[in-house]
Amino acid sequence: MTQNADDTVVVTPSVASPEAPASAPSAPSAPSAPSAAQETVRSQAGRLIGVDLARGLAVFGMYAAHVGPDPSEGGTTGFLMELAHGRASALFAFLAGFSIILMTGRRAPKTGRAGRQAVAKVVIRALVLLVVGTALSMSGTPVEVILAFYGLYFLIVLPLHRLGARVLAIIAATCALVLPQVLYLVQRVIEESESGGVWRPADGDGILSLLFTGSYPALTWIPFVIAGMAVARLDLAATAVRVHLALTGVGLAVLGHGVSFLALRVVPGATESLAEGGWGDSGSVASAWWSDTWGYPSGTPAGLLVASPHSETTLSILGSTGVAITVLIACVAAIDGFPRLHRPARPVIAVGTMSLTAYVLHIVGIHLLGIEELPGSPLYVLLGFIAAVTVFATLWSRFFRRGPLEWALGKATKPAELVR
Repeated sequence: MTQNADDTVVVTPSVASPEAPASAPSAPSAPSAPSAAQETVRSQAGRLIGVDLARGLAVFGMYAAHVGPDPSEGGTTGFLMELAHGRASALFAFLAGFSIILMTGRRAPKTGRAGRQAVAKVVIRALVLLVVGTALSMSGTPVEVILAFYGLYFLIVLPLHRLGARVLAIIAATCALVLPQVLYLVQRVIEESESGGVWRPADGDGILSLLFTGSYPALTWIPFVIAGMAVARLDLAATAVRVHLALTGVGLAVLGHGVSFLALRVVPGATESLAEGGWGDSGSVASAWWSDTWGYPSGTPAGLLVASPHSETTLSILGSTGVAITVLIACVAAIDGFPRLHRPARPVIAVGTMSLTAYVLHIVGIHLLGIEELPGSPLYVLLGFIAAVTVFATLWSRFFRRGPLEWALGKATKPAELVR
């Protein structure tokens, strides 16, 4: 059975290619002397399934950030919850960039009518995400819904879809180095203006919120998306490419968090400045090189030295991008290198193939259960959410190729086929 990449899902779509659908079973055991063609098919299937595994883990990470225990409670559970905060959403954004390249042509950008239709489909999906995200933001849940932000990311980076991996990587790095400083200046101007921000709703909608003042401002989140686009251009079936990416991911994670760790201890008055700003005492601020439990920087240049997720700094972007690359390559290598892992990982992979449905379901669940404070739910609530979505995704994938919302989103893009 074949599957066109245009049929994949967006928030971060189910990854598929003409050679291997995302929901395809693992490759059969190879004979003693497999042909080159068999090896290629096996590595491609493992590679694509590995991306869905990474996406499934990102879904669980988002659940942990929203309905898990408060990380400040400490202990092993608190530590695991804190690892998920901000990093799961960064992984989502990274994989969203991967999906844009899949939809517009991975090996080579689609051209002519096919290219115009692919671009139109991305635009339609982005607009749908903007509408759905805004509607969910208005539902009254305490979650900072990311879908509307994703829609804007897609529209911003779409003009880059024809570029190669090297150029995309350079653009991503440049954005990571420059845009956080621009955001810092813009936010200072907005805070100091008498109007407090023209068209600046606090609930996640509004253009200023999407670009500058929301929880996932486009100005500092598009580097994740562009980095994902760059990685999607590479041959992830090649061992040398995987090794290079693994080293890059680990290097970026160490660079971002390591420099922040040193800066907060070497730069005179850095932690004191953050503490005086009301974002924690000197002790808790010292953990800002990796943890959100201390708070978020605001109004002080010292805030540019932290690397905690959601701090919107260069060091934070570098560190979280490194984590995203490392997780993706680990999942790809694990699925491809250990075929027996596919069966026990299949439920997580199923969740990854319908990430939009999984994300929306957990927002609906939070609303129906009347959860008003996040994070801070007991651990059993998180485990219940994960179990429910895993069972649903596993059963659904036995009978249908795409999740329910993924199917609806695919139907919404049908008008793109009228483009000539």
